[in-house]
Formats: sequence, structure tokens, C-alpha cells
Amino acid sequence: MRSWGPRGGGGLAKGLGGPPSGPLAIPVPCWSPGGPKAVPVPRRSPGGPPAVPRWSPVGPPVVPVPLCPLRCNHLCVGPLLSLVILLDSKAQQTDLEWISYPPNGWEEISGLDENYTPIRTYQVCQVMESNQNNWLRTNWIEKGDAQRIFVELKFTLRDCNSLPGVVGTCKETFNIYYQETESETGRSLRESQYVKIDTIAADESFTQGDLGERKMKLNTEVRIIGPLARRGFYLAFQDVGACIALVSVKVYYKKCWSIIENLATFPDTVTGSEFSSLVEVEGMCVSDAEEEAENSPKMHCSAEGEWLVPIGKCICKAGFHQKGDACEHGGAAENEFTFI
Repeated sequence: MRSWGPRGGGGLAKGLGGPPSGPLAIPVPCWSPGGPKAVPVPRRSPGGPPAVPRWSPVGPPVVPVPLCPLRCNHLCVGPLLSLVILLDSKAQQTDLEWISYPPNGWEEISGLDENYTPIRTYQVCQVMESNQNNWLRTNWIEKGDAQRIFVELKFTLRDCNSLPGVVGTCKETFNIYYQETESETGRSLRESQYVKIDTIAADESFTQGDLGERKMKLNTEVRIIGPLARRGFYLAFQDVGACIALVSVKVYYKKCWSIIENLATFPDTVTGSEFSSLVEVEGMCVSDAEEEAENSPKMHCSAEGEWLVPIGKCICKAGFHQKGDACEHGGAAENEFTFI
């Protein structure tokens, strides 16, 4: 596992007045065991003095990971009931193999969360040279039935004022883009084909002192794209000279899951394309039930994946009575409230 620092200017060791730059003078720290209190242990150059640790966008790779209580395929159940996960970089323990251009820009790094679970992150820290333009593109993401997509980013970012000798070249923002396509387009990356979503800034940046105290200042930002019309899309991240670690990328959409209400079944329904939209859904009466005259059952799926505004109902047929969400043979139907 490697910790990357700023490049350019003859190498970090040379820029700080340390030993000459070169394959052995620019160390690659390994991480000692110890869980959340792990500290960098720099390797020595053979026959030489101890290596000087390089700057790292994240410090010790220990990141708190809020987990869903249960997972089943792409469905996250529990507090995040309405989410359908399309991409979760933390859930992938093998190489992500996203496209980095130029190749010496963003780099994929291994780390551990607080449960010693391996995670894959991308880092870049080319703050010693101006005019940086480093792109990172995800693999193709098939959107399914989604119209509105949520992108959740977790990242850390170094305070430029805590880095010596980078005045005017160090930045504290990065940009996020997307490109819609009907299928995968290969591993080429053309900047002109991407649509900008936003410029992302950190609420909190960290300093060398935070690293020494093992403080992880993790930022979370969520952006929405849509409505989308094609089968899938790519996300891309543009670095313009920041010292940043993209700790996780989660892409999801929301839906209202099927329920039974007023003896009517309402199917899985994807939320609408606008934040304020309500999708009207007609219900289907359960077995041995029928619609009340001129009062057919309807519900509305909100943009947050919640069922709202129930209207109408079904009632049990003659000779059946309601028990819970079903109609059983015998007896009269229970009285129901009608929602209008």
C-alpha cells in the first residue's frame, strides 16, 4: 500500500532539501499494523539513511465506513430502504481499474477501513507544478430504470497553506463530470464529450498536524444528475492541482418498493425525474377483493422513495372478510377507512 505526495519540481525529497531524488530516495511508506492508530513506517533505501515520508492526501488509510444493517444484491435495506445501488467503490475489494489520464495523474491505492476491510481509493497530489489537468473516469454504469441519479463522494483534501513551496500552484477544489452513452465506449477519454456537474470543495481540509494526531477529516458531498435518457453513463473527475484522496464513490437512485395498502398491491416504482415530482400509481386489488365503486386505489411515489397520498381502496368480495392485507373466505368484509 502506498502513500503518494506532491510531484514535480525535482521530486519531494529534493524540493525539501532532503536526499537526492531517485528510485531509492523517494520512499514508499508501508503501514504498520494497529488498526485505526496505524502510523506510517517509511522504508529505508538499501545502505542509505532512513527515507523521508512523502505527503499523503489521506494519511493512515483508516476511514470510518457506515454500513447498512443488511445487504442483498444491489438492495440496501435498513435506514437506506429506498436506495438502489449502481456503484459502490468501497464494496469492491479488487482493483477498480478506472481510467486515469494522463497515466501519471490519479493513482489507485489500497487501504483499510476501521474493520480491517480492504478498500480501494484514488489519490492525486501534483501540487508543485501549475496547469494540472488530471482526469479519472469510472467504468460504464448502467442506469436501469432510473431517471434521476445520486452521486455521493467521500474524500479528503490537503490544506494548501500547510504545504511549503506550492503557493499559486496548489488548489483546493476538483470538478465532476458525466457522459451519457448507450453502451461502453472503450478506454478512450475525450474531455469535450463530458458535461460538468459541479465544482467540489471541501468543508474541511487537513494539515500535517491532523496527520500527526491521526485525525481523518472526511468530506461528503452528494450531487444529482438527470433526467437521463440513455442506457448508461460514465462519471469523470478532473483534478486541477489539488492534493486529494477520493475515498469512495457511491452511485444510486431511489424507488418506492412494492407494498399492500387498503387491500391493493402497488408495484416497485422508480421515482420521478424532478425533485418535487409525485408519480401516481394505480393499485391492483389483492385476491378475492374488488375496487370500491368509483373509488379505485391509487398512491403517489415521492422523489425520496416514499409512498404518499393514498386515494380509494379495495374491499373484500361478498362471502369474504378482511384479515390483515388479505381477504379470507367466510364472514362479512371489515369496515375500512377511505383515504381521499
